[in-house]
Amino acid sequence: MLFNYKVVTKDGSEKKGQIESANMDLAIANLQRRDYIVISVIPDNKKSFFEANIPFLNKIKTKDIVLMSKQASTLFEAQISAVKTFELLGQNAESEGIRKALSQIAEDIRGGTSISGAMSKQPEVFSNFYVNMIRAGEESGNLTKSFVFLAEYLERSYELSSKTKNALVYPSFIIFTFISVMVLMLVKVIPQMATIIVESGQEIPLYTKIVLGMSNFFVHYGIFLLVFFIIAGIFIWRSLKTESGAERFDRIKIMLPGFGKLFRKIYLARISDNINTMMSSGIPVVRMLEISSDVVGNSIYKKILEDTVEEVKGGNSISSAFNKHEEIPQIMVQMIKVGEETGSIGKILETLARFYNKEVVDSVDTLIGMIEPAMIVLLGIGVGGLLMSVMVPIYNVAGNIS
Repeated sequence: MLFNYKVVTKDGSEKKGQIESANMDLAIANLQRRDYIVISVIPDNKKSFFEANIPFLNKIKTKDIVLMSKQASTLFEAQISAVKTFELLGQNAESEGIRKALSQIAEDIRGGTSISGAMSKQPEVFSNFYVNMIRAGEESGNLTKSFVFLAEYLERSYELSSKTKNALVYPSFIIFTFISVMVLMLVKVIPQMATIIVESGQEIPLYTKIVLGMSNFFVHYGIFLLVFFIIAGIFIWRSLKTESGAERFDRIKIMLPGFGKLFRKIYLARISDNINTMMSSGIPVVRMLEISSDVVGNSIYKKILEDTVEEVKGGNSISSAFNKHEEIPQIMVQMIKVGEETGSIGKILETLARFYNKEVVDSVDTLIGMIEPAMIVLLGIGVGGLLMSVMVPIYNVAGNIS
């Protein structure tokens, strides 16, 4: 729980701030341990309208975490104290969420909490993966190295996800434009032309009848269709919140024609990169598999990693556990097996991560090259077909009159 406090410091100056604590008594005790004279401690229950109703607007961006990690590694390398490091990072952070989190971390560290412990209190900013990497750095005395690893890993992950998302923006825009233009024509343009065609009394071609029927349906029943899609969207959204619904959706994602291979490569790249990064920091095998299952981003691969954890606890190797799942390709299984046998699994995983990252980039470029012209052709055929279906009868009417 977050509390707003007002205190007097040892030099007599007044200070205000926020502190995270389980309850008010612990918050006061924590402030007193810092040699503060407590004036007031009040629970912070205030949220702006946007924070309360539109939380995604305040979502922490990965690129901000990447930048913060790079700056932290530089400051620790310069032997700046942890408290001063996070104070400086908080003062220079562009994101309001990160600024508050870093300021609170500085306060917690000043109160005797470890860096990883302080970060674990800010789950909206620092993932379980991030916290465990920092904890491993604290235990091994290589905190600077951990921040460097995290910055490099997050940067690779950010570039990969950004490229994938950006690749889908243009096709999505084309599809949205296509649907909007078609609906607009069926509702506004075609009905006006339909009056001329019907009043002409000529024989109407079958394809024109189909278009006029579609237009009539959208004009009279379009609102019901819109309501149906809204209700269906809400139902699907609520279904995705359930475990079974999310699992079905994740299964569909990796089975989709064309896109399925892309999604599988993304998850395999993420698994390889996660495990390799944590292995470099000395995190135990079981723990790094558990953490990877939390951040892989797909319930199917999460279940595979959870099963692998149980297999490894039972004395089996990672490769033998992976080999039981068809979602893990044999090339990955065999390379991990070689790494286990030769003691170079870290290098093998690094190679796999690079390989799958490159595969994702190549797949995205290929899909973009195929989707863009296909969408443009589809838009042209759709709009052209609608116009032709009504223009041909109108030209026939004009020809008969002349």
